Amino acid sequence: MAPASVKNIVLVHGAFADGSSWSKVIPLLQEMEYHAVAVQNPMTSLADEVAFTKRIIALQDGPVVLVGHSWGGAGITQAGDDPKVAALVYVTAYAPEVGQSANDASSPFGWTAGQKQIRVSTDKFATISSEGMFEYIAEGLPMADRRLALAAQGQSYGPMFDEKLTVAAWKLKPAWAVISTKDQMVPPAMQAADAKKMGAVTTTLSTCHMSILEEPAKVAAVIVQAARAAKR
Repeated sequence: MAPASVKNIVLVHGAFADGSSWSKVIPLLQEMEYHAVAVQNPMTSLADEVAFTKRIIALQDGPVVLVGHSWGGAGITQAGDDPKVAALVYVTAYAPEVGQSANDASSPFGWTAGQKQIRVSTDKFATISSEGMFEYIAEGLPMADRRLALAAQGQSYGPMFDEKLTVAAWKLKPAWAVISTKDQMVPPAMQAADAKKMGAVTTTLSTCHMSILEEPAKVAAVIVQAARAAKR
């Protein structure tokens, strides 16, 4: 089944993760003849995230649907003003305002159980404890998948979550949002408030934070909806 409009999908992973977090979504998009690629973000600063994402956007041969999971939502909010970006999809994600950081955006909604499992080293790099990954981030997945998520998490530079955005691309581009009601990492109430603020086409799933691994077909369906509706 060939794409009806935008064929390029750029997927931006969240913190404490890598591009493999999209491993169940990508094959579904490829089966529908979309060109889906995952950005391997360095998790060192917001500026680095944006630069990595824009380099991948530049490699695409036409317009792009830009998709962010979790912290990746902050990245696509800043990078999404790229002229090749036709639409934005926020999956269980942050969508800060101009002048806000990810921490600014979530702090009014309280400190989640998952966030309490963040461990920061003396050089300010953060990881999630095994308890946090197994019980508060990936708890909706089979244990084998939880173990893989823990093994692949890498490190995230803590201060980047306080970096303030200078662009809010959702003010410029049409947006779609997936809300995860059982999320114990990113507050579901924040996700819902952000979706309303953006005027996003919204899908609500009864999933954990890793909705992209728990319900990949439903997430892929939202991405396809955005690709078909986006103007080339």
